[in-house]
Amino acid sequence: MARKSIARRIVRWMVWAFLAVVLFIASLLLLFRYVNPPTSAFILGYRMANPQTEVHQQWVDYEDISPWMPLAVVASEDQRFPDHWGVDFAAIRQALLEYQAGEGLRGASTITQQTAKNLFLWNGRSFLRKTLEAGLALALDGLWSKRRILEVYLNIAEFGPGIYGVEAASRAYFGASARQLSAEHSARLAAVLPNPKVLNAATPSPYVRDRAFWIRGQMDQLSGLQYLRHL
Repeated sequence: MARKSIARRIVRWMVWAFLAVVLFIASLLLLFRYVNPPTSAFILGYRMANPQTEVHQQWVDYEDISPWMPLAVVASEDQRFPDHWGVDFAAIRQALLEYQAGEGLRGASTITQQTAKNLFLWNGRSFLRKTLEAGLALALDGLWSKRRILEVYLNIAEFGPGIYGVEAASRAYFGASARQLSAEHSARLAAVLPNPKVLNAATPSPYVRDRAFWIRGQMDQLSGLQYLRHL
């Protein structure tokens, strides 16, 4: 009986601990719907790994970002962003079908998932992290507007070693504010996001140039600036 009583207490404690974590995260999500996050898990991780290196980040509101920039990241990474619920189940299903057909397993993360990962989680491909990422993305999509998700993403995404957010990236690579980004420069910044520690928007490699050219084509196919105007 004593062992059963201890087991029940342990289970009860675990349930309460889980609920407390869920409540804490939900509170943070609600807070960050209105208050700009002071940092992110990825930025903190970079600071810890590179204590002697300066981190460049400057928050900028959505309306102070060139409209070409959100269009560029949507065209590059998540073209169904305005319509899905934070997780693109159609893209996941297609990726699994391609994998079963013998192709490499590609990522199917949405911008919402990347925002959740950068803000709260760690880098990696474990099943646990992907599950947490998907759950947080669904919560973000339910609690935040699409515009807010894009605003936070563009302010915490890594664009180069120690360079976080579109304002810092625009100033570092082009000597201009995020408000002044052209369509071409926006496409070039979006092109480095898959591997920002290696790719450079200021001195683009042939790969970055080709990817930026493809992104510009996708931006036009999505009807240009009209595509996100309703957000």
